[in-house]
Amino acid sequence: MKLTGAQILWECLVREGVEVIFGIGGGAVIHLFDALPQYPIRFVLVRHEQAAAHAADGYARATGKVGVCIATSGPGATNLVTGIATAYMDSSPVVAITGQVPTPVIGTDAFQETDITGITLPITKHNYLVTRVEDLPRVVKEAFHIARTGRPGPVLIDIAKDVQFQETGFSYPDQVHLPGLRLDFSDDENVQAAADLLRQARKPLILAGHGVILSGAGRELRALAERAQIPVATTLLGISAFPESHPLSLGMAGMHGFYHVNQAIQEADVLLAVGMRFDDRVTGSPSRFAPNAQIIHADIDQAEIGKNIRPAIAIVGDAREVLSKLLQLVPPATHPEWLAQIGQWREESETDNPLNENHDGHPLPQYVVRQIWEVTQGNATIVSDVGQNQMWEAQYYIHDRFNSLISSGGLGTMGFALPASIGVQIGRPHETVWVVAGDGGFQMTIQELATVVQENLPVKMAILNNGFLGMVRQWQELFFNRHYSGTRLLGPDFARVAEAYGIPGFTVREKDQVTPILRRAMEIPGPALIDFHIHSEENVYPMVAPGRAISEMIRRNSYQTV
Repeated sequence: MKLTGAQILWECLVREGVEVIFGIGGGAVIHLFDALPQYPIRFVLVRHEQAAAHAADGYARATGKVGVCIATSGPGATNLVTGIATAYMDSSPVVAITGQVPTPVIGTDAFQETDITGITLPITKHNYLVTRVEDLPRVVKEAFHIARTGRPGPVLIDIAKDVQFQETGFSYPDQVHLPGLRLDFSDDENVQAAADLLRQARKPLILAGHGVILSGAGRELRALAERAQIPVATTLLGISAFPESHPLSLGMAGMHGFYHVNQAIQEADVLLAVGMRFDDRVTGSPSRFAPNAQIIHADIDQAEIGKNIRPAIAIVGDAREVLSKLLQLVPPATHPEWLAQIGQWREESETDNPLNENHDGHPLPQYVVRQIWEVTQGNATIVSDVGQNQMWEAQYYIHDRFNSLISSGGLGTMGFALPASIGVQIGRPHETVWVVAGDGGFQMTIQELATVVQENLPVKMAILNNGFLGMVRQWQELFFNRHYSGTRLLGPDFARVAEAYGIPGFTVREKDQVTPILRRAMEIPGPALIDFHIHSEENVYPMVAPGRAISEMIRRNSYQTV
């Protein structure tokens, strides 16, 4: 039986287990949409293609499956780019499908023609331009395999318009043949060396990254930490890899990491870094990072080993497999003096905690985030945006549930949270999902409120509204003599905007309103939005200035400009 290219695409996606796809149609994909109703795939019509990519990304992070988005050629395809780059930087398995002009006019600057494969070459694991209908099944099979294999990431499939209505016989490949895509986890000798180092350590520390979550290695990480009594710090995207109320949990490291976390890194004698890439936001000055430590770096991507920090021992492998092997080799141990020292630093950290202070007037953002945790009892998935709101969430929501924080880390994409929450809520339909965003980032994708309503998604939204592009303003305050250039924001009445879309909206200006309104939002069966008017010049502390060691922190109660 012959099928059209459009039918073949959907047949392939069904065989890959795809249940939902996010996107916007157009002329170059009209044949694909014409065939879509024949197949059991839910289509979510977003309001901007960037949101489609973020929603697919959020869905992938929430479910562990490959997220799929679709757009037409030209501007539709280019609007996906920011979302594809976000997925690439954060290792999210996404397949992006775009339409292309017919093959006879490719390269002629035809209407809505863009070389999207050329544009996305640096921000995809691989991409394809399909000009023969016979190639489509193989391409789709390979794309999904590449997206989910090894270090996950986005793959783009660009399909010429005439391929979509051409017919051919259909059969789906059973397997792929990609000899260049190899995974070698034969680092047993280095794993043994790492175990020996950990056994000898007096001040060991584990630094867990996003790879621990991607590999589903939460149990192995906890078992190793408990067995050898090794404290655990995390990167931003590693948050929720290890339960944060656990006695061995330290919290987030780096530029806005807590004082005791950064001190522990700088004093550790053995540092086991798992599933992280030593991003500059974690290391500060690379030459002064963990100066006393023998560093063990375990990552699935060999290209990350030694790229930013040169380790003493390198292990190329999946985080779950590496931790499982270490668990068999590392004997039980105790480090009472080391843990006591960290405990002392933790007590000193409390002097930076604004929750210990009395404040009148507008609620502190840290208090709002902690109350979201209290009201949800920690039983929620948080999708945070980028900026100050992101850091306050990372610091003051206590993530005990595995993979319960989803955010944009590597690219730092403002506007990520709202569309990503759509994918997260669809992927986790029975869970509570909260958006934490600033007023700047929320306005970048605010139109996706319509998608939330259209899909009847019970997403709860908290906007930390300070009337600024807050993190940039903070830098201007600390490093540019309060020269607030281009950072003051005129925002709408977010509650009324929400109500215009049919979403209950609330405005909170006083601290004593925070908890009652949060509880009220939780009782609403559908979506709800709360606009929290916070202190306009509240800062994120601690903070490591550019070029400084992570132990050289600007702290809340030792304020100075640099």
